[in-house]
Amino acid sequence: MNEDREVLKLVGARIRALRKERGYSQESLGEKGGFHFSYIGQIERGEKNVSLVNLAKIAESLDVNLIQLFAYVDEEYKFTESEIIIQEIIGMLRDAPPERIHLTKNIIREILKGT
Repeated sequence: MNEDREVLKLVGARIRALRKERGYSQESLGEKGGFHFSYIGQIERGEKNVSLVNLAKIAESLDVNLIQLFAYVDEEYKFTESEIIIQEIIGMLRDAPPERIHLTKNIIREILKGT
């Protein structure tokens, strides 16, 4: 039972981190997904055993793949410099048009061919 609560807390912390990264309040995320803001708060605190359907709606509202909700946030985990840079690149690409993303992928592929 304790492990169940831990999973809920980890997923909730990940949702909170993604929400804050995007500058959303609990209320604005709730509106996007069709939920009451208090429900979002309960999920983020690990108090609600949220359904897979609702997780999919939250992921869509955060503009992420469902799997990304399970990339847990560990308060003690220290990111490497490379991981921080990769996350910055992802942030820059998030709002880019598809053709720019494709171009960026090709450029990175060419750069990495020599390694």
